[in-house]
Amino acid sequence: MESEKQGTGRKRNENGGRAYAQTSRSWEDQDTTWTQEEADEVLSKYENQITIFTDYLEEFPDTDELVWILGKQHLLKTGGTGPSSDAGWGCMLRCGQMMLAQALICRHLGRDWNWEKHKEQPKEYQRILQCFLDRKDCCYSIHQMAQMGVGEGKSIGEWFGPNTVAQVLKKLALFDEWNSLAVYVSMDNTVVIEDIKKMCRTLSLSADTPAERPLESLTASTQSKGPSACCTAWKPLLLIVPLRLGINQINPVYVDAFKECFKMPQSLGALGGKPNNAYYFIGFLGDELIFLDPHTTQTFVDTEENGTVDDQTFHCLQPPQRMNILNLDPSVALGFFCKEEKDFDSWCSLVQKEILKENLRMFELVQKHPSHWPPFVPPVKPEVTTTGAEFIDSTEQLEEFDLEEDFEILSI
Repeated sequence: MESEKQGTGRKRNENGGRAYAQTSRSWEDQDTTWTQEEADEVLSKYENQITIFTDYLEEFPDTDELVWILGKQHLLKTGGTGPSSDAGWGCMLRCGQMMLAQALICRHLGRDWNWEKHKEQPKEYQRILQCFLDRKDCCYSIHQMAQMGVGEGKSIGEWFGPNTVAQVLKKLALFDEWNSLAVYVSMDNTVVIEDIKKMCRTLSLSADTPAERPLESLTASTQSKGPSACCTAWKPLLLIVPLRLGINQINPVYVDAFKECFKMPQSLGALGGKPNNAYYFIGFLGDELIFLDPHTTQTFVDTEENGTVDDQTFHCLQPPQRMNILNLDPSVALGFFCKEEKDFDSWCSLVQKEILKENLRMFELVQKHPSHWPPFVPPVKPEVTTTGAEFIDSTEQLEEFDLEEDFEILSI
């Protein structure tokens, strides 16, 4: 993100700086005395050609002092508004991006697909990368995730917990029509089969009707058209289960069940780590967890002229690391991807066999929606006339979303 701002500044220096110099020379050539009113009129005429000085004063010292130029003050340390980097606060957001990216790879390229350096990649792969570029108009960019976090009570630049990242991804997915994911975040350590199937089962209708609708939207007129008018389809599921597996440290009774989750073919790993230090856990070896560490700051990467993305920094520059599972902070979020309904049914069977057999269960899997819970309503994209990026540009518009009443996972 920092390099994005520097690049913009260089462009403005070349164009805007030249326009300003020409304007200055035109005043020197005229042998006349300017009144304040006349000067203001000229400045007003050319103000669209005079760029912001702080965009190209790159050689000035790094100082907190204000710079005064032509009656306006400038702060050299800020070339724009907001943070220019996510270093120090964005590690959990980056881990969330990694988990989601793995889900999108499974969705479009298959779980067995592997990236090979310097090899031409499928167009779907390039499109997945573009979802995560550090640009405000990309659906899962750091900008979008941080802004959506405001609706979860997190200021931009504040560290997120696993549950907050899960809620953010759930809401951003509503604006992502290409990947068309159903994101379910469990509540109170409970996964409800009925709610997930209600959310993921959609109607594939005929050409004269919208392609996808929730199953409940089937009207009498549609039913009268017979079986040829529609059929039930499954919206690919990203299932996230936020958990707290202890108070100050992980309770050893959960270790075996936690490791079993990495064996499941639907596994997307887990979000977690240590206080204010997030990692993306992808597997285990014995009593050690294998994880990817997002704490290597990378420069901004954008789409190239041919429409592709230089993807070298999107992949591991160092081998995966390991840590003892008992050193894990108890606040975690498990991730699973079920492309088809049979994948979800298989996951439910594995959970019942491997997770629910324990006396102290890591989480619950129930068939019916609990009667004491509020009714489950599948989330839908808010009725707005702008794109997702424009929609969440204003924090006031985040009120369109109902804030989650789930617990926030914090480190003690």
